[in-house]
Amino acid sequence: MSGIQIRPLTADDWESVSAIYLDGIATGQATFEKRAPSWGEWNVNHLAAPRLVASSGDRVVGWAALSPVSARIVYAGVTEVSVYVADVWRGKGVGRALLERLVVESEKNEIWTLQASVFARNIASLALHKSCGFREVGRRERIGRMNGIWRDTILLERRSKLVGLD
Repeated sequence: MSGIQIRPLTADDWESVSAIYLDGIATGQATFEKRAPSWGEWNVNHLAAPRLVASSGDRVVGWAALSPVSARIVYAGVTEVSVYVADVWRGKGVGRALLERLVVESEKNEIWTLQASVFARNIASLALHKSCGFREVGRRERIGRMNGIWRDTILLERRSKLVGLD
């Protein structure tokens, strides 16, 4: 995957990040969401760090970020992962590069548990997460309806081997 750089995501990236998010929504396999949020909505719902974009030249081709799973202080080191890759860049290692870097950066930010909720039919995302050290911890059956169809999600978790061990 030569030519891909990973760097911090900034507000200036939002137009590209939002377009990639819409790509994911269009697949029907990435999220229950129906629309991309505004920058303000997205910004308040994601941790300040790490937030990453993958770029090729001056084009953003993917992004990854973390959301807190709870406002309770005991869960400060537990987050939910989001990884999205532009349609034409899927299957080229961008998701892996982002997720691997997100793991490293999360540990620098004292995060000990990463979790992901992936549609059971999203085989590529499930394989990506498992290849990056996530393990399946459960299946949430009929957790939400999308276009009138009940969907299952697989809950995955990655525990740090560096942070939260004391």
